[in-house]
Amino acid sequence: MQLTAPAGRRTGLRDTDGMAVASFVLGLLGLLVLNVFLGPIAIVLATVALVRGTRRPGRAWLGLGLGIADLLVLAAFMQADNTISWSI
Repeated sequence: MQLTAPAGRRTGLRDTDGMAVASFVLGLLGLLVLNVFLGPIAIVLATVALVRGTRRPGRAWLGLGLGIADLLVLAAFMQADNTISWSI
């Protein structure tokens, strides 16, 4: 017994648009805090949004770039401090 209607093409596009925006926001936030977690999540969301054909590919590409930048910032701080966390 199915209680809800099956997802249509319009719902799928809205979901991918949401993923593109979420990847951008998480990638941007990851530059400031929790980049070890938010960077990979932003990368995955952006990749899924691009593969599924989002109407906001620019946002998805920015999310992908910011997710990669999160990991690069983390690597730079790890190299400088020889730790996983930032020291302020």
